[in-house]
Amino acid sequence: MNDEINDAVAWLKNLRKINIPVLKQTARELAKLKEDEDNLSARAISSVVLNDPFMVFKVLSYTNSHPGKHQVQDILEVEQAIIMLGTSNFFGHLSPDLLVDDRLKSNMPALTHLLKLIKIAHRAAYYAADWAALRKDLHSEEIWIAALLHDFAEMLMWCFAPEKMNTIFDMQKNDKSLRTKDVQQEILGFHTSDLQKELIKVYAMPPLLVQLMNDDGEMEKDNRVKNVSLAVNLARHSANGWDDAALPDDYAAIADFLHVDVERVLYIIKHPDAQSLN
Repeated sequence: MNDEINDAVAWLKNLRKINIPVLKQTARELAKLKEDEDNLSARAISSVVLNDPFMVFKVLSYTNSHPGKHQVQDILEVEQAIIMLGTSNFFGHLSPDLLVDDRLKSNMPALTHLLKLIKIAHRAAYYAADWAALRKDLHSEEIWIAALLHDFAEMLMWCFAPEKMNTIFDMQKNDKSLRTKDVQQEILGFHTSDLQKELIKVYAMPPLLVQLMNDDGEMEKDNRVKNVSLAVNLARHSANGWDDAALPDDYAAIADFLHVDVERVLYIIKHPDAQSLN
């Protein structure tokens, strides 16, 4: 095991000692739903859970590490997981007891960066699920979740190592040529992708979901993996502004993936200049 993985495993041991936090908005909405628990549906709960990467991770991890008597396969969809759990078990075992907002209330820059990262994850999930539907993928929620959780380890580091993450952000802001992997290695001792790989092993995430989030090398030849990877790249780059230099390559790759021209891609992704191209 190399030093990078050693350091990632050490961080993972620290993270295992605490519950994964969730967003304040998630806790608030779930509390409202619980007030009318007798008339509550799994769909109502899942609509709240799916907006929060932390809660999605908690639900899927718990469900797959505590399989029910009638569970014969891995669960990759949130509503399915909640149906298997039942609403009482959901609130009994997964009610939020640690909030991201409280943990970072003394470090507003880190909270701001984390919320921006979550917004990017939402955008990636939207793109990925939209393209999955265009390709007639019958399990688009799996694609949604894979895109939403693609950078989950980085989200956790913003929660539990905010000063280090602020340092990384400031270094890259001051020197645009710095590669993320190199700066993370210098400050954290590992790249967040190393931590992500360890997280999904230890937290019993479904192998298919692990595969969908793996955009390294050969795996990206799989169309569903490619869907997630392209959506994550577009979300990241467009978050820098629609004039980001990497976007033209993204558009070309998406056009090839969807078998359409670049102008059609701009319409599909709701590019602000799409109407002017009509």
